[in-house]
Amino acid sequence: MIRTKHSPYFRLFLSLLASVVIGVVGLFLVRFLVPASWLHANNEVAGNYLQTLGTIYAVLLAFVVFVVWQQHNETRSAVESEANELSDLYRTVQALPGTQQVKARLQTYGRQVVEEEWAAMARGCWSQTAEQTLEEVWQALQAVAPSGGRQEALYAEALARFNDLSDARSHRLYCSLLRLPPSLWVLLLTNGGLVIGSMWIFGMESFSAHALMTVALAGSIAFMLFLIADLDNPFWGSWRIGPDAFERALGHSLRPSP
Repeated sequence: MIRTKHSPYFRLFLSLLASVVIGVVGLFLVRFLVPASWLHANNEVAGNYLQTLGTIYAVLLAFVVFVVWQQHNETRSAVESEANELSDLYRTVQALPGTQQVKARLQTYGRQVVEEEWAAMARGCWSQTAEQTLEEVWQALQAVAPSGGRQEALYAEALARFNDLSDARSHRLYCSLLRLPPSLWVLLLTNGGLVIGSMWIFGMESFSAHALMTVALAGSIAFMLFLIADLDNPFWGSWRIGPDAFERALGHSLRPSP
């Protein structure tokens, strides 16, 4: 979907307005061009058709909302997991001598994720600077020379924690790129248009009542599609996941020792 700098509420307003205008204009044109007697005569057929199509579309919408919500929650969990791994690694290396460079690089990595990579993920990208900093953490960790059984055990734990942190980062980036396929968007938009268009072929005496029903249906479908688009990118929109977990880690676990 196209990303803009406008507020989510403004984008929602535009989506609702566009769907309502299309629905009402289409209804007006059909009632103007098609004889009312023909519309009234086909009410039963049109009703059965709309019921079938509406049921299929409702099931499709429910499935898609479930998928994007699950992906959104998985991404949030991945963010929390990586922030926890970052904190755990920092606490582990604090107990080892000669790890100043490791701790400094971990702090830098956390800041780069918050300040650079978060905005990049909304565009489907990532920070190569943060990736390079994580590589520097590994190099600094390799330079540590533990002595004694206790330090060797802590060093082995630090290596395992680094691998967990690297895996958590990869999982977060993978989740940030999950999107609904374009073909599914075509299906959602096309079927939504068909459902709204089905309202036009009903014959009703009152245009106002007919228009009100069309507006309600078009607005509901537009709202659902907006919700799906908002959830589809977990780092963009009104439901976006913020870097709160990393900020907590930077403010507490990754603070330099006094």
